Amino acid sequence: MSIITTLKQSKKIHQSALGHTDEVQKPKHISKKSAALIRAKRKQQIETSQLIASILKGEITSLSQAITLIESSAEKHQNQVREIIAECIQHSGNSLRIGITGVPGVGKSTFIESFGKLLTEQGKKVAVLAIDPSSSVSGGSILGDKTRMEELVNNPLAFIRPSPAGKSLGGVARKTRESIILCEAAGFDIILIETVGVGQSETAVHSMTDFFLLLKLAGAGDELQGIKRGIIEMADAILINKSDGKNKEAALKAKQEFNRALHLYPPKQSNWKPKVKLTSALENEGIEEVWKMILAYEAFTKENAYFFKNRMTQNKQWMLQSIEEQLKNNFFNDESVKKELSIQLKKAENNEISPFEAAAYLLGLK
Repeated sequence: MSIITTLKQSKKIHQSALGHTDEVQKPKHISKKSAALIRAKRKQQIETSQLIASILKGEITSLSQAITLIESSAEKHQNQVREIIAECIQHSGNSLRIGITGVPGVGKSTFIESFGKLLTEQGKKVAVLAIDPSSSVSGGSILGDKTRMEELVNNPLAFIRPSPAGKSLGGVARKTRESIILCEAAGFDIILIETVGVGQSETAVHSMTDFFLLLKLAGAGDELQGIKRGIIEMADAILINKSDGKNKEAALKAKQEFNRALHLYPPKQSNWKPKVKLTSALENEGIEEVWKMILAYEAFTKENAYFFKNRMTQNKQWMLQSIEEQLKNNFFNDESVKKELSIQLKKAENNEISPFEAAAYLLGLK
């Protein structure tokens, strides 16, 4: 037998070996569509793993991409988001979360830039999650905070993410909690969460932070105008901002009024006594004292265990809110509800049926 013949037979046996193995079952027919879906799923899994790895390395581009996925309402992104959160939450919880609120014009952005610069000079990594008012045209973030924090936005130790408030109650972005987890997983030491400052958003931000700062203006009438009880009760500190120049005297008077008012409120669960400070973010005055106060609060609440108890309570609230949100989404995405919703809305509008009956009917469809 020639060498060529032997090689041909050997090659033939090698090629047909799989076909002669009884134990190996041939795959069932897979359609092109199914094969494409499988390939897409595998690609997404690879992309998700790479994204998670990059976030854990602290890469800002990947962090931004992941937050964009979190903010997406597209169904195709939800599984990917759950996978990212499930992995990142194991690397979260090591930051100090600070909520900052106040009416528009009080100087929140200027204060955050000044405060953020102080922290980054100390080597801290600072993430700013600014809940930005939504554009009435596109529904997207107006991105005002990035234009106002010119120095901080270019700081390599800082990350600023404006998120559109959308239709969320009080202007609080729907996915801020998840964004906090991603920022912590990316190695940020301080998370600053700024609210629009238009009412009930403060309650939501308070429920996801460790320390809550309320910025006020002197001479704005808040000192004696009943002082919004709910917001004052939530505040761990009140900052009278823009306390410079001609405002200095009015700021000192406002500080006295707020200190008197705070004595009328019951003790906080943390046993921390809220402080009133004067600051001028523009002149960079009082900013370091604010940071020392926050560190004192952190030490105090960790010593009496409130800090950890508060985090546990927040996790429970997050779970319950997630359930409510998922139930709401499931309801409105149900085909039978979609079909009947406009009909029942029209009937309720024309007083053909009470809103309560219409709601009960729609709930009965699910």
